[in-house]
Amino acid sequence: MLVNLNGKLVEKEEAKISVFDHGLLYGDGVFEGIRIYDGNIFKLQEHIDRLYNSAKFIMLDIGMTKEQMIKETVRVVAASKIKNGYIRLVVTRGAGDLGLDPRKCPKSFYFIIVDNIKLYPEEFYKKGLDITTVAVRRNISEAINPQVKSLNYLNNVLAKIEAINHGRFEAIMINNQGYVTEATGDNVFIVNSGALYTPPTYMGALEGVTRNTIIEIARKLKIRTEEKIMTRYDLYTADECFLTGTAAEVIPVVKIDAREINGGIPGHITKKLIKEFRKQTKILGVKVKY
Repeated sequence: MLVNLNGKLVEKEEAKISVFDHGLLYGDGVFEGIRIYDGNIFKLQEHIDRLYNSAKFIMLDIGMTKEQMIKETVRVVAASKIKNGYIRLVVTRGAGDLGLDPRKCPKSFYFIIVDNIKLYPEEFYKKGLDITTVAVRRNISEAINPQVKSLNYLNNVLAKIEAINHGRFEAIMINNQGYVTEATGDNVFIVNSGALYTPPTYMGALEGVTRNTIIEIARKLKIRTEEKIMTRYDLYTADECFLTGTAAEVIPVVKIDAREINGGIPGHITKKLIKEFRKQTKILGVKVKY
């Protein structure tokens, strides 16, 4: 496994970062998770665009152009020779002192990990997930805007811990108004009367790259698709439900808070979207020459 450490390709044992880096000390940085399918880096441009938007929001100068970052990402993937895997691209504020002042960090720092990932056991992609809602509320936009993929992921980690304590792999997070936002690391979709719905981003949902891909696919398939403000009631009474994310891909949900969805089996629209999504992963993105 290789890591691109600020432009230098190193083995994982040599990939080291300063203990004074503000990404470590304060979660001051941004990241992206990106998939590789048969040598195709899926929607790399979209991920890089979001990375730079997150950095701009927190006033973090990445110190290189988007085109340069794309080249560095492709370079480490090609060197790793991994044709089906996962990329974690991280940019930190860089090393500074023990204070909060970001001006004390003269230069940002980046690293790109290329590895494998398996978020859920394979059986759940066929049989579906049993998930729960949790008491931990989604961050409000006036605090840490959920559109920013920052290194401060404690909000999601606490929700994941609560899910684990309930004996579940995943949890749905509610905002401070009582509306559905997203799962701890995935977007959420439901199907009702043949139409597809997902919470709007202004409710606290990240504008996921996989989320947007599913919306595009659904509309091409002539499936009515809308952003909709949802409560737990909408989840419990849905005809179908599934989650989307770079690491999770598209995974059915068959039970929420002990309420069965679609009789406890994945729905036909969910399965149709999964099939079409897998086709897109091979063609949308940047091909790597190994």
